Amino acid sequence: MPDAIVVTKKRSVPMNKVRNIGIIAHIDGGKTTTTERLLFYTGKIHKIGSVDEGTTTTDSMVQERERGITIQSACITTFFKDHRINIIDTPGHVDFTAEVERSLRVLDGAIMIFDGNAGVQAQSETVWRQADKYGVPRIAFVNKMDKVGASFQNTLDSITQKLRCPIVPVVLPIGEEHAHVGVIDLMEMKMIVYDKDPEGMEFTVKDVTPEYLEAAKKARAVMVEKIAGEDEQLMEKFLNDEEISIPELKSALRAATIKLKLFPVYCGAAWRNKGIHPILEAIIDYLPSPLDLPPIEGFDVSTGEKLYRKPENNEPLSALLFKVQTDAHVGTLSYVRVYSGTIKTGTEVYNSTRQKSERIGRLLLMHADKREGLEEGYAGEIIACIGLKDSYTGDTLCDKNHPISLSPIQFPEPVISLSIEPETADDQEKMGQALNKLSQEDPTFQVSFNHETGQTIIAGMGELYLEIIVDRLRREFGVNVKTGAPQVAYRETISINADGEGKYIHQSGGHGQYGHCKIHVEPKARGEGIEFVNAVKGGAIPSNFIPAIEKGVRETLTKGIIAGYPCTDIKVTVYDGTYHDVDSSEQAFKLAGNYAIKDAFGFANPLVLEPIMKMEVAVPSEFMGTVIGDLSSRRGQIGGTTDSFGFTTITATIPLDNVRGYATVIRSLTQGRGSFYMEPSHYDPVPRDIQEKLTIKTSTK
Repeated sequence: MPDAIVVTKKRSVPMNKVRNIGIIAHIDGGKTTTTERLLFYTGKIHKIGSVDEGTTTTDSMVQERERGITIQSACITTFFKDHRINIIDTPGHVDFTAEVERSLRVLDGAIMIFDGNAGVQAQSETVWRQADKYGVPRIAFVNKMDKVGASFQNTLDSITQKLRCPIVPVVLPIGEEHAHVGVIDLMEMKMIVYDKDPEGMEFTVKDVTPEYLEAAKKARAVMVEKIAGEDEQLMEKFLNDEEISIPELKSALRAATIKLKLFPVYCGAAWRNKGIHPILEAIIDYLPSPLDLPPIEGFDVSTGEKLYRKPENNEPLSALLFKVQTDAHVGTLSYVRVYSGTIKTGTEVYNSTRQKSERIGRLLLMHADKREGLEEGYAGEIIACIGLKDSYTGDTLCDKNHPISLSPIQFPEPVISLSIEPETADDQEKMGQALNKLSQEDPTFQVSFNHETGQTIIAGMGELYLEIIVDRLRREFGVNVKTGAPQVAYRETISINADGEGKYIHQSGGHGQYGHCKIHVEPKARGEGIEFVNAVKGGAIPSNFIPAIEKGVRETLTKGIIAGYPCTDIKVTVYDGTYHDVDSSEQAFKLAGNYAIKDAFGFANPLVLEPIMKMEVAVPSEFMGTVIGDLSSRRGQIGGTTDSFGFTTITATIPLDNVRGYATVIRSLTQGRGSFYMEPSHYDPVPRDIQEKLTIKTSTK
């Protein structure tokens, strides 16, 4: 509770001993289970929680505990060997990908978890690429080595083949599947055997036994060669057969990890409490502190000039607000990564994104759903603020006298929507307030109003996501709502170049209205959005009317033209037109732009695009033919299959509209033994017959 918050006055450790890390993986990879062990072995908690029992520290939402999944990323701070480790446990389900995206944007390092049986899965690839995008150094942890079919080597091969990254194993498993009892530390050439207590707090460290010695020596030689290959001095020693000390190896591996030249790989079984201690050592030894990374880059909001801020307390303040969360006790929590300078309770900060000043009410150090008060936040820290009224995800907070804007966080567009309406008049106002708070929390959650039907439309990254939103409306905000069927987020575009002309002339006595423009449209690559270009020459249209034309064009494209869906991936160039000295106005040219884009669309072979999903379906091998046949009947394109211990994993791409409610289907087809995972892949044109149906449906509304 807020009145029980203890205020901390001083930084507990120097910046070079701070680690800001995230735990990332495919769904059910073991992120929360691993996080729970990290907290237990560092003394942060005194009893290991269980995902199945809903007792884990970082899964504090009611929905998380009920469903056994992580929905919101949770930040928690712990200490190990006089180092402060800020951990963010992220969701694995693609519906909550925004939580992963914004976490990786502000983290310095990450632990990437792989399933020892399944290897690199679909979401493994997605989060790995997200980490690549933000240049986040990683260590890999091959989890579930006690699982039937687990293979350390097969997982290493899977990482190399699918992720194409330079990995370096620094441990070997002692046994696999049911025989897994610990790991061999290749740096120290010691066996770590978890044979003393079931919680893994005590373990035996001993010399490598003869049965593992030859394999360990070979693996260590490979490790030493890979590490030496990233350091000139060590490579010279290696080539001259000189002994390379363990501190030299660790120092070189740390440097290579921070530069993304190598990714150390560990293994274990988190649920069985095996292999976590070496991970803790690796966080300190190989993942960067804020001081190890280059200065954060931003730009001057007025000139666009590049600016840099060093991770130092005496630099001007620069911080990125990466998460907004509604809290029942304290209101709105704003999570902030401080890159430079300091931030103090009660002081004023400047939001350079919205060009507004804000006052910091209180500062908090977060421990999942518990919190500790702070008087001051320092460079390199992740903290939460209370009191920010007009600041949202992706905004930059800085010193008003030294303004800087940091790169915002890019989020994917929603792929599915549904209509929602309050059950009673009393719920109407509450629903509006609740939806506003939820949309501030997550930029991938969008709310709109359909004026034709009078319905509120909510959109998100998947059916599960929208189901959670509706559940939160009822439980957290006390809003009773009715929902419609989920709708796919179609888009419109064009396939060929075309010209269009728009003219608006209206005369009704006195000043009239006159606007006339000619435009050229051409298709762009998928995902490039809308581009508007002014190519008018010779003053054919005065420059002050060009923004009005653009507004008319963009508003029309947003509403859709042939089927009522937002348009995308189009370049629009206005190149000519005429005007009237007296009658021309912004409104007339806005309408002219509206008419022109509609005219051009008719000649540009318009298309309706549908979201295509990347899918992985795991089924008992005897049901493979049935499942593939069903996927094909749903317009799925089969990419391939892999077999493992009686199960077949089918990869495919498939239109989202054809797999809504697929969880029930796959259970029915496989006697309840099949499972699937899917994530957005790309947009493709719908078949002509479906486009005609969508167009007819829209025109008859």
